[in-house]
Amino acid sequence: MTWTCGSFRFDTSVPVIMGILNVTPDSFSDGGSFADVQEAVAHGLSLVEQGARIVDVGGESTRPGAAAVDAAEELARVLPVVKVLAAEGLCVSIDTRKPEVARACLLAGASVVNDVSGFRDPEMVKVATEFDCGVVVMHMQGEPGTMQDDPRYDDVVAEVRDYLAARASELETAGIARERICVDPGPGFGKTASQTLELVRNFHEFARLGYTLMVAVSRKSFLGHAYGIQNPTDRDKVSADEALMACELGAGVVRTHNVAATVNALESLRPLVAVALGCNVPLVAEEGEEREGKIAMLSHAISQMCTLPDTQIVDISSYYESEPAYFTDQDVFVNAVVLLRTGLPPKELLKYLQAIENSLGRVREVPNGPRTMDLDIVDYQMYPAQSELLVIPHPRALERDFVVEPLLELRPDYMLADGVTVAEGALPREERVGRCVRL
Repeated sequence: MTWTCGSFRFDTSVPVIMGILNVTPDSFSDGGSFADVQEAVAHGLSLVEQGARIVDVGGESTRPGAAAVDAAEELARVLPVVKVLAAEGLCVSIDTRKPEVARACLLAGASVVNDVSGFRDPEMVKVATEFDCGVVVMHMQGEPGTMQDDPRYDDVVAEVRDYLAARASELETAGIARERICVDPGPGFGKTASQTLELVRNFHEFARLGYTLMVAVSRKSFLGHAYGIQNPTDRDKVSADEALMACELGAGVVRTHNVAATVNALESLRPLVAVALGCNVPLVAEEGEEREGKIAMLSHAISQMCTLPDTQIVDISSYYESEPAYFTDQDVFVNAVVLLRTGLPPKELLKYLQAIENSLGRVREVPNGPRTMDLDIVDYQMYPAQSELLVIPHPRALERDFVVEPLLELRPDYMLADGVTVAEGALPREERVGRCVRL
């Protein structure tokens, strides 16, 4: 996925690091550290040297219980810093809830507006439509001063996901292009520690929205609860580890205080792989329950994939029933797509998948014929390959409805290893083979 921020375009298949530069006297972990303009600029440049590609400048603390700052004071803090960093050619983000602050900073060269209030203010939306900046839409229940008083949800993941989907859609309707929008579930903003943990453990749900996804957990209090670390500045290692987990689940932008620690953690990020599953010959099924038998076969295969070394399943599509493709004189299939992160090289992964097929009774007699289990590597992130044994991306993936539809369900923005997005590269649905319906 590409996140467009003014003249900057970021490929978020490799996570983009946004370094935090607070020029506030009262931020929760570094308040007062960079109040001087020269010190702030020097720190911003240092963040970039360490690996940040965006510097997020904030002049108003949004920690729980923080007092509001008027626009004039906020501008006095941030504008000189934004001007200098932008003049250095950096991608600068302004972290603000105020449209007048956002507009002034964009005019001064900022390329991103990061609004913790989620662009609730119509004037902030208007500012974003006047420029071609990137926008970060965050979820927050309440306001910073009161957000932690008693946050309540029936289902925190579903409610935050639906809120972000609605806000992002409204921004698109207002004229802000989809590729400019980044969503942030807002860990710790109007959420208890347990609610925040549930949120960050389910980041794949937000990746399904199809927008650039930010993880912003750096030094937050829920980490203190989870890991027993009271001093915010001592949470950098666990912050980086949590960011890595979120990136494995689909986050593409990491907002962090400690860039070096985050860069180090992200070196362990494993490639994303898409595997397509199909079955039309269940080994055990009562008459009239063939569909259930096929679903059971796919479930067995997925269970075995969970045991592969250095591999973690990230997300699983719904089950789909599809017409047979190529060889049509056979029963209908049940299909799904699994996204996983793995340290296994492609050919080694293929051997493991073939072993799973064999364990479930796969017999290779008729090309594209009936099968108890079919496991295809559709894509292996950033690893285009062509050999007799394996072609990546799968050469027929984009003509197969039973691959395209489940993959778009999981990642509407999915980009294959050859740089082609599934949404743009797939054949029109009426021209695809193996037409499918979601079960």
